[in-house]
Amino acid sequence: MPELLNGIRHLPGYLDRASQEALVELIRAVVAEAPLFMPGMPGTGKPMSVRMTNCGPLGWVTDKGRGYRYQPTHPETGRPWPEMPQQLLDIWNDVSGYDKPPEACLVNFYSDDARMGLHQDKDEQDLHAPVVSISLGNSCLFRLGGLDRKDRTLSFKLSSGDLIVLGGEGRLCYHGVDRIYPATSTLLKNGGRINLTLRRVCL
Repeated sequence: MPELLNGIRHLPGYLDRASQEALVELIRAVVAEAPLFMPGMPGTGKPMSVRMTNCGPLGWVTDKGRGYRYQPTHPETGRPWPEMPQQLLDIWNDVSGYDKPPEACLVNFYSDDARMGLHQDKDEQDLHAPVVSISLGNSCLFRLGGLDRKDRTLSFKLSSGDLIVLGGEGRLCYHGVDRIYPATSTLLKNGGRINLTLRRVCL
């Protein structure tokens, strides 16, 4: 495993198979209440290749007109986001080292041809809180950079049940997903990958 910036941790196999299955069922219930939607890039409206939804008091959204932001309601249904399942709160409490609870869980669904360009998670007011990322389903090639977009990057595989914690010096590092490896997990019956990111938004 390559050396990571201070405050970034990779926790391989953090969730066993039973815990992954239980979490997938909880996320299915979230999606039933807050359907996946296709976000658009600010300014252009170009659709991202992932579909997403949220749970918790706030949810991360983006569209052509208003751009990246957090809001308390689903952009298409207008309804409040579902409550964050206790299993996610337990994970946060175990690995975050932070004394305030997460306020948003962004649910990204990657089909086998989806990807996510290098970006920073910086739309939160509270940048002292880490971002906790949970992988479920097919493996992906995760790319991690530094605090400047031009910094050298390193890539490694994330498998189902792995966690990444972005905190400390590495809280604002650039990161992305270059590819999904099809048929590397049997967790999701129709394939693909779910990524859950827990964030504290407000100070």
